[in-house]
Amino acid sequence: MLRAAAGLAIALAALPAAGAEFRSLGERHAILYDAPSTRADRLFVATRLYPFEVLVKLDQWTKVRDVNGEVAWVENAALGTRPTVIVTVPLADVRAGPDTQAPLAFEAYKHVVLEVVEPPAGGWVKVRHRDGQEGFIRIAHIWGA
Repeated sequence: MLRAAAGLAIALAALPAAGAEFRSLGERHAILYDAPSTRADRLFVATRLYPFEVLVKLDQWTKVRDVNGEVAWVENAALGTRPTVIVTVPLADVRAGPDTQAPLAFEAYKHVVLEVVEPPAGGWVKVRHRDGQEGFIRIAHIWGA
């Protein structure tokens, strides 16, 4: 029973909280660390525009969580201003309008990063692919909004 409760707590911790703040990297990749210092252990490198959930903000560092629940520190200078999301389903339909019956604009595979064009509304987010295609994707199919 205790193990099940601990497992549930860990699983829930990996989920974004309602009203969570998200930030994306800027136009360059960034090294993420296990502590707020360039002398700390390097954990991984994230690609440009990759979205993260903000957990803690310091003067020069931000503690973030990625779509897989991994927690790390990133320098604030590496964070950008363009909001992005990441596709979490194997293949997501991006529609011409915020409706499942709207024409298909394009499809996006899992792990594809999309720029947010308009804030979420009614269960949909207007996004742009790096090649310029735009459309609406269901919030249930992305992470970072």
